[in-house]
Amino acid sequence: MPELPEVEVTRLGIAPHLEGRVVEEVIVRNPRLRWPVDPLIQQLVGQTILSVTRRAKYLLVDTEAGVLILHLGMSGSLRVLEPVPEPGKHDHLDLVLDSGAVLRLNDPRRFGAAIWWQLPLDAQPLLNKLGPEPLTAAFNADQLATALKGKTSAIKTALMDNHVVVGVGNIYANEALFAAGIHPKRAAGNLSKARLAKLVEEVKAVLARAIQQGGTTLKDFTQADGKPGYFVQQLNVYGRGGQACVQCGAQLKEIKLGQRATVYCGHCQR
Repeated sequence: MPELPEVEVTRLGIAPHLEGRVVEEVIVRNPRLRWPVDPLIQQLVGQTILSVTRRAKYLLVDTEAGVLILHLGMSGSLRVLEPVPEPGKHDHLDLVLDSGAVLRLNDPRRFGAAIWWQLPLDAQPLLNKLGPEPLTAAFNADQLATALKGKTSAIKTALMDNHVVVGVGNIYANEALFAAGIHPKRAAGNLSKARLAKLVEEVKAVLARAIQQGGTTLKDFTQADGKPGYFVQQLNVYGRGGQACVQCGAQLKEIKLGQRATVYCGHCQR
């Protein structure tokens, strides 16, 4: 799951396999992830998984004893396996469930994380300063205007800032700005409330479509069933630099913003 919507797709895929199941064993093959895996993670054994939710790029596996916070870094993946194959070189963590299935964390680069947290989540340093979830009512034009007030950075860069709103990755920022008719380099703090309202609307629409269609096809991403996503087939600008705009026919421009590929239409986006 490279970007937040991919995490959401995976959450939707694995939650039915986890919720209500008892963790019978926790197997840590390599504790050296982004942060060392806390030995207290073994307190998961015997716990019933109450819910599987998401906050930004973090997957939250909640039990009465605490919360397992999973992050997939740049190339990690989560799979629910049944039957269970022999672990591979990069299979670092297994949760063995009473159903006979296993939740397996694979991470070739080990930039992901498995954090055991027993205090209230609002005290978790990784989570307590995040912006609102984009598909909730908390993400709206008023909130966005407040978060962007005085910002001179490009709106695309600001839109990808997790302190402003979580989970709007590079692909979705490109697509939402195109749909809203907003130039990606426009100063974030100079947009009118009306234009911000349109941007909020399009962010929600783009993400909703991505979730429905299975995320984007990225090299290191697979859904819970191992299949790639297909949202890439519906992209209007991302990956189409130099091609014709689907709305006006003008040639799409491609630049770098914050070291990320940015594609836009100079005619349709102002």
